[in-house]
Amino acid sequence: MLSDLDSFTASPPLYRDLGFYFSFIIDICSFRAFVMLEEMLESGASSEVVSSAAGLGYCFGKISEIFKPRNHALVSFSSHESLNPCYKCAEDSLKRESGAKVHHANIQASKAVADIIRTTLGPRSMLKMLLDASGGIVVTNDGNAILRELDIAHPAAKSMIELSRTQDEEVGDGTTSVIILAGEMLHVAEAFIDKNYHPTVICRAYNKALEDAIAAIDKIAIPINVQDRGEMLGLVKSCIGTKFTSQFGDLIADLAIDATTTVGVDIGQGLRDVDIKNYIKVEKVPGAQLEDSRVLKGVMINKDVVAPGKMRRKIVNPRIILLDCPLEYKKGENQTNAELLKEEDWSLLLELEEEYIKELCEQILKLKPDLVVTEKGLSDLACHYLSKSGVSAIRRLRKTDNNRIAKASGAVIVNRPDELKESDVGTGAGLFEVKKIGDEYFAFIVDCKEPKACTVLLRGPSKDLLNEVERNLQDAMSVARNIIKNPKLVPGGGATEMTVSAALKQKSSSIEGIEKWPYEAAAIAFESIPRTLAQNCGVNVIRTMTALQGKHANGENAWIGIDGNTGAIANMQERKIWDAYNVKAQTFKTAIEAACMLLRIDDIVSGIKKTQAPGAGPSKPKIETEGDADGEQILPD
Repeated sequence: MLSDLDSFTASPPLYRDLGFYFSFIIDICSFRAFVMLEEMLESGASSEVVSSAAGLGYCFGKISEIFKPRNHALVSFSSHESLNPCYKCAEDSLKRESGAKVHHANIQASKAVADIIRTTLGPRSMLKMLLDASGGIVVTNDGNAILRELDIAHPAAKSMIELSRTQDEEVGDGTTSVIILAGEMLHVAEAFIDKNYHPTVICRAYNKALEDAIAAIDKIAIPINVQDRGEMLGLVKSCIGTKFTSQFGDLIADLAIDATTTVGVDIGQGLRDVDIKNYIKVEKVPGAQLEDSRVLKGVMINKDVVAPGKMRRKIVNPRIILLDCPLEYKKGENQTNAELLKEEDWSLLLELEEEYIKELCEQILKLKPDLVVTEKGLSDLACHYLSKSGVSAIRRLRKTDNNRIAKASGAVIVNRPDELKESDVGTGAGLFEVKKIGDEYFAFIVDCKEPKACTVLLRGPSKDLLNEVERNLQDAMSVARNIIKNPKLVPGGGATEMTVSAALKQKSSSIEGIEKWPYEAAAIAFESIPRTLAQNCGVNVIRTMTALQGKHANGENAWIGIDGNTGAIANMQERKIWDAYNVKAQTFKTAIEAACMLLRIDDIVSGIKKTQAPGAGPSKPKIETEGDADGEQILPD
């Protein structure tokens, strides 16, 4: 009989549905049997009657399991569930969403993040005013700066914000473009999700489109001479032309190029490496005008000499010694107790400490330095010996600042004074000077011969303005670094995206199978950048985009794009509106790979811990019902 039931449940849909309904009726009978059992137990029925009712309920449960169709994940009223008081508690402890519902939620969240910063693209962009956690105000149009201030709960939106941060760390520019492009890629994929396309098919088409897009920008990229300051200036200016500081002309671009060329290091094979994070320090000092900002060929630190009245504040061509050890007597690790039996022992102890410090100072003074800088403490006695010999000293310096002074002056940081050698003394600095700016003293070690570290001194009327200028300067320095590392240009103003879009549309005709449609959709998604530029300029978007598509229709006019200031269609080469190749390639890669990652998420399980009933076992996930199961998805042949 069981074999007949097996063939029944594996039969065509009509019989499977009959089995489903039969199973449901028996479930109800089983549930009723157990309700009767509970009533019998409460009324004190005889053990024979109770065991008969229990046996009946058990049989109904088993029959229900046999008839239940195997492709239905249905929760039944079987005996252990109805009698277990903790069942409902365990069921609710995990929240789970899956299928098309998750895809739509992720796409909606990503579009919402993209819409927040869509208006900050281009030179006519809007500014956003944000109130941070500490109550301070941030006014900026930098995509990464805006998104990192937002407090977002949705996991897909969080991963979009992570994109912007990655782009900022990797290439320093294109933080807004990458979010807009990723949001558009997901938006065009929504139509295919609705038509039951499998996400893997869409992702495969997108990855193919990415390969062809990189090949297309390789064709239109042109090399640039890094030694030509005019070309470099034009490129950096066009890249930061969308920023707030573009109104100050060439100032920020000049500062960025000066700083990056100063700290660039040859790493062989004609390549140069620029370490912005460690060897370029931006020092913001409120006051004066923004035009007074400059790049110092050396280091500036917010410190004064230890004994201002006794030590020199200006030294020409100083000999500099850098230390990473304290110039004071050694203290005990914890509470150290010394027991002295005679009164003379106290004076002997003091003499030993003085001798130790004197010996340290003599070892330093052998090399005839003019300036001693230490990261640790410097005692009054050491200060006395150094000032007596005409040596200036600075103490408690940050490790990073000490490293920058070493790079700028050619000195070597030493851990023990008795190991000092002549080669450790830095002689590369041209001037040491302490100046008072506002209410604070700053030490300048400048006019270095071959500095591999520098400081950008920013002046301005307010802290908010200086913070925004610093953000723009970081972007400009990143662009300059990208050009030095990979000296290639592509057109700006949405021209690159239109060229890529036209190339992908042409190639889509040769793609067979259902991947053709998502591939074409990816081509259309690239047009979101010039469309957003046109929107932010306030021109007629439909007419502008139609004219631009006409120019790019046959893969011609690769340098025709939108002038972000006027909204007019123009030749980007003539207007000197360029982008760095590294930035564009990274934008495309990050946006498409992130869109693919979010599309491949089909299940979100959030474990919400709730107080369980005593003796309850581990929580089990909520089982999908028949209504939640997805329909069939289109798979490639």
